[in-house]
Amino acid sequence: MKKFMTLILALAMALTMVACGSKKEDEQVFTVGVVQLVQHEALDAATQGFTDALKEALGDKVNVVVKNASNDPQTCTTIVNGFLADKVDLIMANATPALQAAAAATNTVPILGTSVTDYASALEIDNWSGTVGGNISGTSDLAPLYQQAAMLQELFPNAKKVGLLFCSSEANSKYQVDEVTKLLTAAGLTCTEFSFTDSNDVSSVTQSACDNSDVIFIPTDNTAASNTEAIANVVLASNTPVIAGESGLCKGCGVATLSIDYYELGKITGQMAADVLTGKADISTLAVKTAPTSTKQANMANCQKLGITVPAEYTALATE
Repeated sequence: MKKFMTLILALAMALTMVACGSKKEDEQVFTVGVVQLVQHEALDAATQGFTDALKEALGDKVNVVVKNASNDPQTCTTIVNGFLADKVDLIMANATPALQAAAAATNTVPILGTSVTDYASALEIDNWSGTVGGNISGTSDLAPLYQQAAMLQELFPNAKKVGLLFCSSEANSKYQVDEVTKLLTAAGLTCTEFSFTDSNDVSSVTQSACDNSDVIFIPTDNTAASNTEAIANVVLASNTPVIAGESGLCKGCGVATLSIDYYELGKITGQMAADVLTGKADISTLAVKTAPTSTKQANMANCQKLGITVPAEYTALATE
């Protein structure tokens, strides 16, 4: 009888442990670390969209920790290393330098990038197939460059000289500049690069671009996006119009843009993260995704200041 009771108790304890284990598994909370390069409208929207989508999918089963690197790539590395020390379940890298820092730090923890224009350039991948492989995937913020070049020509048909203004340390900015240069040069325009190294020389380089250009193109560049007021002070005083790579830039210093919705891009990334965390998707085979649509938008206030009339299909940007 004692042996029988001992066996019953042992089975009861085993069942209790299994039940506890199942309960623990059911209540698992994932931790996701977000490293954002710098605070500006586009990246902020992407991070918010990512967080909202992840919370919508997983609710209280996910904890999102957001840290900002203040436009310092080395700080991105420090943040990523901190996430790895804390054993996060996934890293979301918002902007190219953040993705590069995460990729250099780990080949095991899943990494999703967003607000990254070209993954092949960012990660030095030859023969790009649309999938990074390994522990990395994400979303691209690239709006069709041929449409951006066409927009510039549509709005400024008499322009001969185009200045391409960007930060020399941002690989994806250089990629966009190279591609737009090919398109505009083929159309007979003269393109000249004007690159700044950081925020300290933004104003002086912008002035040089204005002095030597009929119109300026600024790609999706994080340093430029963080210094739109400084750029606007120069271009508006010089009566030089700017075609911008995204709506945040355009609100600050541009006249028109062909832009994606960064909040929606972040949501796509958040949905991908939920699938990776729950095992619904294998990140090594998960193709990089893009925003489904892009929209022609105009900064009507800046257009009025520069005497520019845009076609009716342009959406007015809210600049207040």
